[in-house]
Amino acid sequence: MKLTVNGTNHDVDVADDMPLLWVLRDTLGITSVKYGCGVAQCGACTVHVGGVAMRSCQLAAADVEGPVTTIEGLGTPESLHAVQAAWIDHQVAQCGYCQSGQIMQAAALLDAVPDPSDADIDAEMSGNLCRCGTYPRIRAAVKTAAQNLRDT
Repeated sequence: MKLTVNGTNHDVDVADDMPLLWVLRDTLGITSVKYGCGVAQCGACTVHVGGVAMRSCQLAAADVEGPVTTIEGLGTPESLHAVQAAWIDHQVAQCGYCQSGQIMQAAALLDAVPDPSDADIDAEMSGNLCRCGTYPRIRAAVKTAAQNLRDT
């Protein structure tokens, strides 16, 4: 099957029902996408598919419709996405395990809601769990990223 990941076309020979998470990690070597729970409840595996934040652990490879973006495709070290920059500015990451999923979820939120309220942020980000409990920093980083995106 053919997948476009971070702007690059890939031919992958995998079972149709293989979760996208494992295609990304095991077949394409993109290990920023994390396995957390395997049942789409923690958000560690969040990627964008066709511009929509999705849990890659429960999305079969054959069901992927549209390009896939992981955190590597969101920004580059030379040109960070506003969410990535805000995460650094607010020192959100503790252990870092959930962060790629958190950042991908936040970027999707800001694409849909450019000026989110606290309630918007809490509702959209509530499915992404952080065992370190950096939720106040996550909210602050999302607000900063939203402001920076509006200012550009």
